Amino acid sequence: MSCFCLVFLSRKIILVHVLFLLFVASCKGKVQLPENVTVRAVFAFGDSIVDQGNNNHIATVVKCNFEPYGKDFMGGKPTGRFSNAKTPSVCVLDELGIKELMPAYLDPNLQAEDLKTGVSFASGATGFDPQTPALVSVIPLSTQLDHFREYIGKLKQLVGEEEANDILRNSVFLVVAGSDDLANTYFTVGIRRLQYDVNGYTDLMAAGASEFIQELYKLGARKIAIFGVPPIGCLPSQRTLGGGKSRECSEEYNQAAQLANTKLSAAIDSLSKNLLQSKLVFVDIYSSLLDLIVNPQKHGFEVVDRGCCGTGNIEVVILCNKYSGTCEDDTKYLFWDSYHPTEKGYRILVDQILKKYVNSFI
Repeated sequence: MSCFCLVFLSRKIILVHVLFLLFVASCKGKVQLPENVTVRAVFAFGDSIVDQGNNNHIATVVKCNFEPYGKDFMGGKPTGRFSNAKTPSVCVLDELGIKELMPAYLDPNLQAEDLKTGVSFASGATGFDPQTPALVSVIPLSTQLDHFREYIGKLKQLVGEEEANDILRNSVFLVVAGSDDLANTYFTVGIRRLQYDVNGYTDLMAAGASEFIQELYKLGARKIAIFGVPPIGCLPSQRTLGGGKSRECSEEYNQAAQLANTKLSAAIDSLSKNLLQSKLVFVDIYSSLLDLIVNPQKHGFEVVDRGCCGTGNIEVVILCNKYSGTCEDDTKYLFWDSYHPTEKGYRILVDQILKKYVNSFI
C-alpha cells in the first residue's frame, strides 16, 4: 500500500526464520535471536509502507510531512511516515534493538553511523511498473537501486570493503510494492488498461519484481522479504472509487491483487532456485489484512471501511491535513487515512502473519 491521490485520489537457513520474526513481530517486545545469529542492518525498498521520509526531499505532491500525520509518534512530530505513529520498518528495528528509527536515505541529516545499521530507500507511490512512479514524480525502483549503489560506496569508505560486504550479507532487505501499480496506474488512472488486460499487467508486475530482486542480489543482498499485494479493493479510497454507492469492497480489484500475488510468488520461487546463495521469502499479507476487515470486532476495531482522517473516504496525503480533522479515537480504526493502516492496524496485522507463518520456518 502506498499513496497516489490528489486528482485520482516489503546467515544460514535459520535467518529465514529470523527474517519473518523481524517483520511480523509486533512492536511490543524484543525478538530473541538464536545464538550466534546476527542481523547487522535492515534496508527497505518500495513504497509508502516503508518510506521513512524520502518523499520529503523530492518534488512531488505525495508527501505527509505535516499534521496530522505522526500525531502519535515521537511527540506528534510529522516526519514523512505515512501513518499516525509507527510503521513496520520501525517495528523491525525496535524488535532487533538496533536503533530507534530507520532514517530515510535522502535525509540531509543522515548520520554516518546510520549507514552501518540500515536506511530506507523507499518512496511513497512507487511500484514495479516504471509508469507508476512517473505519474506522480516519485522515486522509481531503478533509482532506489542507484541510491543503494551510492550507499554501498559510502559504506565501504566508512568501514572498509570486507566489513561492508559482511554487513550486506548479514542484513535483512524488505521490498514492499505493487499496490500502487494496480490501485492507481491500472484501475484509477487507467493508463495501462489501454495496453494490457489484468492478466498481462500482472505479468508485467511480476517481471518488474523479478528484475528488481536480481539486481538487488547482484549488489550483495541475500536475505530478502518480498511482500505481496493486500486486498486493495477493500482500502477506503478504493471502496470510494470502485465499490459503488454502498462502498463495498471491489471484487475486481481484489481478484487482480490475488492474481498478482500468485505470479509474484511463482517468480520468487523460480529466483530462489537460480540465486543459490539467496534466502527469498514471499510474504502474503492478503488474507491477514482481509481477516481484520471482515472480522473487525475480533480484533478490537469498530471502523474498517474508512480512515480516521477527515471523512475517511478519500483523504490521503495533502487531503489529510490539519484542516480535515481526525476521528476521536484512532485505536478504533483499522485505517489512519484512506490508504494506510493505523499503528494498531499494523501491529495486529503483523501478529496475524507471525501466527500463520512462523512454524514453517523453525
